[in-house]
Amino acid sequence: MHRITNTGRVNLGHLFWLRSLAIIGQLVTIAVVQTFYGAHLPLAAMLTVVGLEVLFNAMTWIRVAGGRAETNLELFGQLWVDLGALSALLFLSGGATNPFVTLYLPSLAIASAVLPWTLMVWLALFAVACYALLTYNFVPLNIENPLNLFDYFRTGLWVNFMVSVGLIGWFVARMSRALRVRDFALADAKERLLRDERAVALGVQAATVAHEIGTPLSTIAMLAEELRVSARNDAHLAPYAGDFELLEQQMSLCTSALARLRSRATGPATRQPLDDWLRGFVAQWRLRHPEVRFELMESGADGLASAQLFVDDPVAVGQILTILLDNAARASSDSVTLAVSAAMHLGDSVIEFDVRDEGPGIPAALRGVLGAAPVDSTQGGHGVGLYLAFSAATRLGGSIELAAVSPHGTHAILRLANTGEAGPQERVAQTGRGIAASVITEK
Repeated sequence: MHRITNTGRVNLGHLFWLRSLAIIGQLVTIAVVQTFYGAHLPLAAMLTVVGLEVLFNAMTWIRVAGGRAETNLELFGQLWVDLGALSALLFLSGGATNPFVTLYLPSLAIASAVLPWTLMVWLALFAVACYALLTYNFVPLNIENPLNLFDYFRTGLWVNFMVSVGLIGWFVARMSRALRVRDFALADAKERLLRDERAVALGVQAATVAHEIGTPLSTIAMLAEELRVSARNDAHLAPYAGDFELLEQQMSLCTSALARLRSRATGPATRQPLDDWLRGFVAQWRLRHPEVRFELMESGADGLASAQLFVDDPVAVGQILTILLDNAARASSDSVTLAVSAAMHLGDSVIEFDVRDEGPGIPAALRGVLGAAPVDSTQGGHGVGLYLAFSAATRLGGSIELAAVSPHGTHAILRLANTGEAGPQERVAQTGRGIAASVITEK
């Protein structure tokens, strides 16, 4: 059995409503022909067929409400029942001479839209066989006044034409829309896959570089410590004591980045309250840019703790914010602001990290490509860090929005889902792919 996609569930729902309309139309037609055209129909047999259709349609509704994905064979069976019921009603009302005999065509058109060609062929053969049998074997239509037969036939053809046009047009239009939505989703999935593959490749390269620079960093850290100690007793080195201390702090940042990389490789991140995590993150980032005038703005009277906000993946969020803040610091060392708040975005509760700078802003040529692929930046980088930030935010179920500020400056807004006090969210493939952001932070 070949399972169909979500479009199949829509098809089964369509079949239910189409069958419901067909049942109403059958009852109305029987009543009109019996009352106004003086036809003597085998009402008991025909109403039995319609009653079985109603029962089958009720079972179909229960099936639709269950939500399970159907198989193509199940849809084939649904359409086969419709053709069988139509054949039974035509057999009882004139066979192939009944003007409604062409209602086989809308059912076959629907089948061609939802079934593989092999099942469609079998259904078409079944319809042809039924039509052939109805040509020779049927219950003749008994009308009191035979002179009304032509009027009945002409009216029936007109109604049949209108019904066929309506059914085919409605169903094919809905199917075309569903196919367009599916194609759009497939294209978006392919684009995301390509972006993830690029991020994975960069992550592997970053991990390799991190492994290679581990030993040189340890050597530099040891020499910086020795120089700082020597500066206490050496008059020639004493003026550089502050520089040696700053060098040690910067080396500490490098080693902590390597430690985070190792922690991501050994296990999942630990969920933390946003208020507690943010204080430590800001203190660590300020060591990276001690010359930058930085301001942290939090919403709420008692800070973020009152909102019960949590960070599901502190390492990944820290990597993204580090990239955005580093870019802001390079663009404008005069003033960098980080505003953190809980907000509503597109109907969902989110945590917003708004990084603001007063730099020259985003060039118009880069606004459409930033974050989609590595690009050369105005500060001499290659846009790798920002590209990784966008990829990591997407894997976290969030987004990044870049906006120019008048008269100059940039807002980089990171939005993440606000999970409150709920349990940790399972995020597939996040832990391995976000490691590059801690090593590559150039705009």
